[in-house]
Amino acid sequence: MEMTLPLDIDTVKGFLDPAEGEALYRLAADASNLGPCLEVGSYCGKSTVYIGSACKLMNNTLFAVDHHRGSEEHQPGEEYHDSELFDPRAQLMDSFHNFRSNMRKAQLEDWVVPIVAPSRIAARHWNTPLGMVFIDGGHSHEAALTDYRSWTRHIVPGGFLAIHDIFPNPADGGQAPFEIYQLALASAQFELVEMVKTLGILRRIQ
Repeated sequence: MEMTLPLDIDTVKGFLDPAEGEALYRLAADASNLGPCLEVGSYCGKSTVYIGSACKLMNNTLFAVDHHRGSEEHQPGEEYHDSELFDPRAQLMDSFHNFRSNMRKAQLEDWVVPIVAPSRIAARHWNTPLGMVFIDGGHSHEAALTDYRSWTRHIVPGGFLAIHDIFPNPADGGQAPFEIYQLALASAQFELVEMVKTLGILRRIQ
């Protein structure tokens, strides 16, 4: 399937490699016959544009879960802090305005449903079966484990789980995404489909 994006993806702030984004696009298209897609950790919407564009093509829906206050590394004084996303009135990081602007530019507002809440709160009463879940939220052990436990149980058999920032070598990056990737494989509920750079793609087998 040839990928077509509605805007210059380089204008959207984020940390997703183009090869990983294209893999998410293909995955979302494949998952669309199974149920809606959901991502945890939208930031300014780079992954959302990839996944949402495929959902638009397939007449599917993407639920985009993010509290938009940033992860640990986005806070003032941290490595990935962006002063343009800091709200001086609230004295808090806030990526939602930027995210919403990007969805409007990408003409995805009818296919992307923002859920502005912490992952565990958004999942509290969730009952909709999902064809795909993409986890790219906080990288602390607690945050990653919460995302995994909150959402993977809603993936239908044959559906997909994608996890970003998997670094088997601790010298290359944080270990929390790798830990939940290992947890998924050890559960015997998922099988590995492929690795695309730091993106692990798994399929639910039961």
